[in-house]
Amino acid sequence: MSGEPKILVVDDEIVVIKSAQRVLGSEGYDVEGALGGREAILKLEQGNYDLVFTDLKMPEVDGITLIRWIKKSKPSTGILIITGYPSQDTIKEALDLGIIDYVPKPFTPSVLLDVTKRAVAWVEGKKPEEKKVSEEFPPAMAAELDRVIEQYKSRPGSLIPVLQRAQEIVGYLPPVVQKRISKGLNMPDAEVHSVVSFYSFFTMKPRGDHNIRVCIGTACYVKGIDKVVHKIKENLKIDIGETTESRKFSLEGVRCLGACGLAPVMMIDQETYGALTASKALSVIREYDPTVGEAASAQEEELAEKEG
Repeated sequence: MSGEPKILVVDDEIVVIKSAQRVLGSEGYDVEGALGGREAILKLEQGNYDLVFTDLKMPEVDGITLIRWIKKSKPSTGILIITGYPSQDTIKEALDLGIIDYVPKPFTPSVLLDVTKRAVAWVEGKKPEEKKVSEEFPPAMAAELDRVIEQYKSRPGSLIPVLQRAQEIVGYLPPVVQKRISKGLNMPDAEVHSVVSFYSFFTMKPRGDHNIRVCIGTACYVKGIDKVVHKIKENLKIDIGETTESRKFSLEGVRCLGACGLAPVMMIDQETYGALTASKALSVIREYDPTVGEAASAQEEELAEKEG
């Protein structure tokens, strides 16, 4: 590979392409976009790309069709999925076709960059260094997890129910748990990891006492959810995908919460809050922890007194 890798991002949502271009472009990658599989094929016929990120669900030419075409016509091109909530069968089909990796939507800059670096290493023929797994969990917890695996392993479609029970037992799904499940169910590590990564109700990090899910889909985006997210991040001092130091809150970004008519929307645990503004969202969070944003509030009050 000569120079910086050339990347094509294929998605029918322009905001996804722009986000990827902004994140990867800032790191020096040469990134172009295509609004669908048909446009992507035209671009690929006219030039070569080292990596292609593609959504799966697109009109006319979908992601699976595009992947098949690339494998036949441009076999040296690395392929990654960048998508929302596909079925387990679709994930397996993509894995069988030989994709390198996947980026769940919505993605954070750190996730996108991490996956891209590993994909570039793969294309260059270098095996990425594997991180040593340091997570451990108590023997009693391991025994309960093994019991669940044994209970489900002979049933069709056992992976998702085992992951659900494992998350209930351990609290989250770190690599050590995923590897135990893949071994117990006799399936590839990549298949287990892909399902955990794609579905928003699974997490690979410990969650806080209260899980905040903010919708960053199109309906909420045009109604100003970005300002709401900024306010939450500013006051909790975490980014999307992280948990506060106190373990009180976790923050997730999701594509849809099924309440588009109330946009912009967030959920805390099982409660839905709509028609949000930045200040309203913060007020709701303070109902769960009155100390959130205390320092900022004190400063605002002091400033108001001076102005008065």
